[in-house]
Amino acid sequence: MRWDDVDAVLFDLDGVLTPTAAVHMRAWERMFTQYFAEHGITPPYTDADYFAHVDGKPRYDGVRATLASRGVVLPEGAPSDPPGTHTVCGLGNAKNALVNQLLAEEGVEPYPGSVRLVDELERRRVPTAVVSSSRNAPAVLEAAGLGHRFAVIVDGAVATAEHLAGKPAPDTFLHAARLLGVAPERAAVVEDAVSGVAAGRAGGFGLVVGVDRGAGPDVLLAAGADVVVHDLAELLREDR
Repeated sequence: MRWDDVDAVLFDLDGVLTPTAAVHMRAWERMFTQYFAEHGITPPYTDADYFAHVDGKPRYDGVRATLASRGVVLPEGAPSDPPGTHTVCGLGNAKNALVNQLLAEEGVEPYPGSVRLVDELERRRVPTAVVSSSRNAPAVLEAAGLGHRFAVIVDGAVATAEHLAGKPAPDTFLHAARLLGVAPERAAVVEDAVSGVAAGRAGGFGLVVGVDRGAGPDVLLAAGADVVVHDLAELLREDR
């Protein structure tokens, strides 16, 4: 990587900086497996559903897309719906409660290779931001000891407040770039989700890095990634 050609780097959080994508994945699996079983919905939920319908998207969009894949339509409900209410928001809130339970039980450690890259960008004085669909992003960053490392955080709460469309729309990444005062073509997007890679490509960003945590290199490249790595430390090797 030639980091001198990049004026800012915009990171997704879950699956890029921290292994919390696995926590989200387990929470989705538990929630949908129970709901599908209770209501006789087939076929059963699998990891393929996560990557196809959920990964990287705002929570309620993930619920809606997964249900639609089974021909199921639920009332939208409201964000205040208690977890488990038979609405899109109620199911999404049930998933979020499971995430918080798992994080409290297990904690979170950032990927060492990702921390190395953040360290290097800080040394080079390259501004960085976190752009996450999750409303839990600030809490996860604090738990991982990374809360002070990013000049800008655009999470699900910011997206709602600013009326920004979620990934695969590029709006949240473009908002982060504006806050950093950097043109998209001079910024890099780092994403593990197909929807996030597509958002970076749609936003006209100068570089889109895919991190393969299970989606598959070919899938990420097809979605618009310029390069795919398995660990962000790989991006440091040729820049020494």
